[in-house]
Amino acid sequence: MTGRPNVVWVTIESTRADHASVTGYERETTPNLERIADAAAGRSFDDCIAHGVWTLPSSASILTGTVPSRHDAGMESEAIPDELRTVPELFGDLGYRTAGLSTNFHASEATDLDRGFDRFAWLSSDTLVDVAGPRTLAKYLLRIRRHSAGFTTDTSKHNTGYVVTDVLKRWLRGMTDEEPFFLYAHYGDPHHEYYPPLPYHDRFLDESDVARAREAVARHHHDLNEIIADGCDLAPETWAAIEAMYDAEIAYTDALVGDLFESVRERYPNTVFVVTADHGELFGEQGMLAHKVVVDDAVARVPLVVHGPTTLTDYDGDLIQHIDVMRTLLAELGHESARARGEESGQLQGHDLRTDEREFAVTQRGAPRYRKNMDQFESLNPSFDTARYHDGTLHALRTRDFKFLSSDSGEALHRLPDEETDVIDDHPEVADRLRRRLDEWLETTGQPVATTRKKREYSNAARRQMRDLGYLE
Repeated sequence: MTGRPNVVWVTIESTRADHASVTGYERETTPNLERIADAAAGRSFDDCIAHGVWTLPSSASILTGTVPSRHDAGMESEAIPDELRTVPELFGDLGYRTAGLSTNFHASEATDLDRGFDRFAWLSSDTLVDVAGPRTLAKYLLRIRRHSAGFTTDTSKHNTGYVVTDVLKRWLRGMTDEEPFFLYAHYGDPHHEYYPPLPYHDRFLDESDVARAREAVARHHHDLNEIIADGCDLAPETWAAIEAMYDAEIAYTDALVGDLFESVRERYPNTVFVVTADHGELFGEQGMLAHKVVVDDAVARVPLVVHGPTTLTDYDGDLIQHIDVMRTLLAELGHESARARGEESGQLQGHDLRTDEREFAVTQRGAPRYRKNMDQFESLNPSFDTARYHDGTLHALRTRDFKFLSSDSGEALHRLPDEETDVIDDHPEVADRLRRRLDEWLETTGQPVATTRKKREYSNAARRQMRDLGYLE
């Protein structure tokens, strides 16, 4: 039996930190994450800042250990560059078996984020039968009212978390104690449409309000761009219904992650278990919904829970980012040869939190998707105010107290938690200091590793999932 711990990394879609009870939210949305964090070997981090505001750049940062402008996926490119080695490849160098399961095509072979996994599967409506297998699929169908939307042909309403958990538990049974493993899982259920399994519809609603809530989340999902273009003008009771259904999605996924954690701990107690989110979600902040356009903390700040034999739980700093966690884990596991190779191509850019403390975090947004969104909003409403948003590529440098924004169209400074008021004229010395830090960061850490942009032709299966997730009309 090896002395090196296994590593299980769970990424949950679209989960903002201030809607997770593990970080202080009043609704009990994440009791299992609280239980994991409160255990003797556990820890929750309140100020984990995602690298990107949608799945591709954030997931690519997690799985390469580099920042978005370095790997470029979700910035100008649609996949990670060949020049970068992936985190599963680095674990493989250390003798780890690697496996990955994703419910989002942005973290799949479509974006080269399957590279380095000994075993990888992307779960979608097209791959469900092959990935789940007959036994898991039969159990899912028998429990479809308990774990999903019941029998409906609207695939955007179906939850996949039960299938993900059952497949992961099956994979775990196939692991051995003879060699350690790195297991990566991407749960997708909190993504809109916010349609939790039927038993969760009244988790945070009176039963009499459920029907109206179902209508609200359906309209929110299918008319998302129209609602944004019209100024996110929704009635207070509509906002309340949407957020209640969203919170129920988080609660359902939390229960599944708790089940997975118990399976891991029972079979493989020598395991580091990490749970986080790729990004958060917007409910009208700065006139936006879902995870579009802005880098507000609602979409940039995510939960992070760590449990197991790692020094991460001793970290004394406030701010933390995903690449810090990944670099520290690999450093603890003795990845010296992998680190030496990585340094030649600029990999493992996070802080080793055993010795370093993060002073600021950077979140980035690419230009192509921003401009596509703006075109959609303007086509729906020619008077839509695009001037209030930062144009093109956007970099947000965040300290504990301030957030400095720099884009193709200008700069702004916000004194947190207020992200609507620009205080750059009131605090010029702060703006100057953070501008210098960001410029230095972009000239070093933020430099792209490749000079060419990767574009992809997505498969029909990927395009169908893109429509389910609201990325295509």
